[in-house]
Amino acid sequence: MHAMQYELTLPAGYDMNVIRDRVARVGHLLDDWKGLGFKTYLMRERGVNGSPVNQYAPFYLWNTVEGMNTFLWGGAFQGLSDDFGRPSVRQWAGLSYEEGGAVGSSARSAVRLGQPVPSGVELAGVMAEAVSETERLAGDDGVVFAAAAVDTARWELVHFSLWAYGTPKADGDVFEVLHVSAPGRERPARGRQW
Repeated sequence: MHAMQYELTLPAGYDMNVIRDRVARVGHLLDDWKGLGFKTYLMRERGVNGSPVNQYAPFYLWNTVEGMNTFLWGGAFQGLSDDFGRPSVRQWAGLSYEEGGAVGSSARSAVRLGQPVPSGVELAGVMAEAVSETERLAGDDGVVFAAAAVDTARWELVHFSLWAYGTPKADGDVFEVLHVSAPGRERPARGRQW
């Protein structure tokens, strides 16, 4: 599993219906993308759920690096770059993935929490805690799935959870889910990824 996200932070007065319309028009194009586990089309709107910004920020869980590379280099990502400029693309190595009780339900919201891996700590212990947090999140009512990943260039953990209903019981940035493409939903290895 490999996690990926880019963020397009938009002006304060930007009409976010432009993003909603774009996703309604093109979101289905990745519904059968080879190598993709999930693409969650995410948006934050300034003043909603505590967001300080307008932002379009899709989050991906890739089953294969080849699928991710085909997306980035094969033309699909170029359309977004042509329309909005080329964003920086963050990538994390997968640590854990767990399905929640609402798996298969339509997602309404997502929560992403990034946190630094402290210096001078045993990495195995920190990663084991991240796996435990994924399991805990997946056990909460309304969770579709939870995942954790690590960026070893920045030594940052990311916890990501997708919610079908209820108020998310997770810390982090809250996003509205506009669409989910999940062609490889059944393929991510569950549990610890090492």
